[in-house]
Amino acid sequence: MGRGVYALSGMLYDGTGDRVMEVADLTRAASLPGRHNWQNAAATYAAVRALGVPWEVAIEGLTSFPGLAHRMETVAQIGAVRFVNDSKGTNADAARQAMSSYPKFYWIAGGQPKSGGIEPLSDLFPRVAKAYLIGEAAAEFARTLDGKADYAVCGDIETAAAAAYADAARSGEDAVVLLSPAGASFDQFPDFEARGEAFRAAVQSLEEPVRKVRA
Repeated sequence: MGRGVYALSGMLYDGTGDRVMEVADLTRAASLPGRHNWQNAAATYAAVRALGVPWEVAIEGLTSFPGLAHRMETVAQIGAVRFVNDSKGTNADAARQAMSSYPKFYWIAGGQPKSGGIEPLSDLFPRVAKAYLIGEAAAEFARTLDGKADYAVCGDIETAAAAAYADAARSGEDAVVLLSPAGASFDQFPDFEARGEAFRAAVQSLEEPVRKVRA
């Protein structure tokens, strides 16, 4: 390992001083999942250290960072099921970042299809426990997934969220329901933010019965 700042397998190393130090386990930062976020964290850490910020302060800032709305944002945890809002994933390249961050997930995808659809994501289809397809792209995405991953055509985000939660909860395992649509939002929403907020509202409607039972 050379000099500089590195994020390898989720561990952040600082090699800018006299020796290389492990300074943070980024896998413990809930708002920074995935290799791309670890790389961003390393770049941020290097920048603030160059400005003279103590490493302890820099790490505290990284690990307490709440994340950005609609970008791999955890919106709720119901039992063993975590709901992740990546509505900003409006094409295959953007969705790849979120999909690559989880070994298995229940995928809500669709919207207004972009050129190439989801075919470029075929190497990640083995990670898809099941896909729940919405919007204009549902039929096209279903054809791409046929024989490669289990899927259901749900139409709208509320139906998709409920179906994904039911399947994820039934699995009896820790599970992730991931909205990373790989399509634009304009078929059903004015923008990706509105789509993400609709997902959040759908998940909140799933939480309410659970709260009543616990009460």
